[in-house]
Amino acid sequence: MPLSKVKKSELISELSELFGSSKLTVVAKYRGLTVKAMQELRREAKAQNTKVKVVKNRLVKQAMLGNETFKDTDVSALTDQLLYVFNAEDEVAPAQIIHGFAKKQGILEFVGAITAEGKFLGPEEVKALAVLPSKNALRGMLVGTLAAPLSGFVGVLSGNLRQFATVLEARAESIK
Repeated sequence: MPLSKVKKSELISELSELFGSSKLTVVAKYRGLTVKAMQELRREAKAQNTKVKVVKNRLVKQAMLGNETFKDTDVSALTDQLLYVFNAEDEVAPAQIIHGFAKKQGILEFVGAITAEGKFLGPEEVKALAVLPSKNALRGMLVGTLAAPLSGFVGVLSGNLRQFATVLEARAESIK
């Protein structure tokens, strides 16, 4: 059943708002994806504060034209049955969600992504983003890197103390 003009305008304004707030919008082909699999994808995405939308490309293009940042974005790749994945908090989360889901299902295929600045990234660039560690993993790596010299220093100090204690113990036994 076709959408009414009112519903279309509401959807266009919602999409424009999503594009404006999203740090990265990933675009993927979903042809052949079952309803059950789509529901699972939406559940996984929602758990990471990510939104998955399946809308007509024509409406997406209209929403982008209505937004100053995206009006000059190349939209020539927006053909076929596509889904759009938005996240306002994390730049790589949408790409990682689609990549992880595609590994399980084997159906989804990256078309590209649209950055917050309105630049269109190709599928290879999106795949490169998808295999990056998450923000929390990167924070953990940073803390580990910063803590490594300190733990090495503590190890050296404790080694010296252990040697000093061993010498004292040997001296105490030799006096007995």
